[in-house]
Amino acid sequence: MCTRLIHVLLVLVGATVLPAFGQERQTTDAGHSSSDVTEQTVAGVKLLVKRRPGSQTVAVGLFFTGGSGNTTPDQAGIEALTLATAIEASHRFPRAALRRQTARLGAHLGYVVTYDYAAITLATTRRTFDQSWLLFADVVRRPRFADEDVALARDRLTASLLEAADDPETILQQTQAKVVYRRHPYAAHPTGTPETLARLTVADVRTHYAQMLVTQRLLLIVVGDLEPESVAKQARLLLTGLPTGAPPPPIPSLFWTNSDVTLTTRALPTDYVQGVYAAPPLTAPDFPALRLAVAVLRDRVFEEVRVKRHLSYAPTAFLTAQGANVGGIAVSAVDADQAVAVMLNEIERLRTELVEPAELRATAAQFLTTYYLAAETNSSQVMTLALYELVGGGWRQAFVAPDRLQAVTPEQVRAAARKYMVNLRFAIVGNETRVRALVSRFATTTPQD
Repeated sequence: MCTRLIHVLLVLVGATVLPAFGQERQTTDAGHSSSDVTEQTVAGVKLLVKRRPGSQTVAVGLFFTGGSGNTTPDQAGIEALTLATAIEASHRFPRAALRRQTARLGAHLGYVVTYDYAAITLATTRRTFDQSWLLFADVVRRPRFADEDVALARDRLTASLLEAADDPETILQQTQAKVVYRRHPYAAHPTGTPETLARLTVADVRTHYAQMLVTQRLLLIVVGDLEPESVAKQARLLLTGLPTGAPPPPIPSLFWTNSDVTLTTRALPTDYVQGVYAAPPLTAPDFPALRLAVAVLRDRVFEEVRVKRHLSYAPTAFLTAQGANVGGIAVSAVDADQAVAVMLNEIERLRTELVEPAELRATAAQFLTTYYLAAETNSSQVMTLALYELVGGGWRQAFVAPDRLQAVTPEQVRAAARKYMVNLRFAIVGNETRVRALVSRFATTTPQD
């Protein structure tokens, strides 16, 4: 199964996308405080600089807000194609020259696309930061967008999508997304599909990038051993002269009032099942309580489903951290009906019984240990600040999240479970005959082939 619940943030040194469900991308910065972050507005763009004395690396992210809300399902994947092409070459540095320069400097240009935002990223050393910034700046302001570069980026993205097309986990996520995101901006998946990518032209890419590169949709974050004023000077040269544009529309929360199940029939030795419920935004007062409720549930279903009953190798519970959230359970098993029944029973326990204080403290401690370990790199800290600034109520919330988590009570955990862990919408990939009992528990949507 995909790694879920306590997840390490996207590393900036690569082109990566947040998956549809089941991955939570958040961390905090152990041993540091909000006083280490300097906030400025430079040429109409918010700039956050986090100073880390002694750090030998620097991470940079220029974030474009809006994500899936910037496009439509028929153009899904356009931001991935746009940014994948942008980092291929600029006007000053054609592809071969850019590769030589990044190799010489030990720098890496990458991109990130998610449902809520996208980014062009730079990872480099402190010693070569000034030279690496020149590459980054030219890619941002003057991407080449040549026909051959767009074709190359499209081929790579398409190959990746086709490679995953027969993976049961991928099919499961796609099935779930079609149901849950059908009438939501997230219906436009960040990486698109082979079909949507094939329709996108060089003109589409150029037009879309022009719409992205406006000050009302930008956020610049730098983490490393750098003076904030020095970074601000570099940023001013990068950002001055950009059009203002308009901010993206807000992303609505998800909501539904009934359970259902969608089956994708496949001849597999095991069946893959995932059920999700609508979860609150990161800014909700009860999000920390739900986060701990999910952590408790994850440990309990592992114990009951794997350790005691040997029904599945990797049962899990998860909670996303994005603009519109879902939580849920997931399992792959030969006897999926029995495994899911055990998991639903554990949800009911959370909704009716109080978690013992000792169990809650242990769960919070385990959660926070992983939470802190994920904050060790400058790249992860860039992503943390971006997550909270763009969808979490402001970057300062990254530094109070651990305290909010540790203050959660057993009563709050039960209340969060009662409020949110209801009306699960299931997706199943597997044998129709084998999962018939499971399907019959819920109002069934039209099966998908």
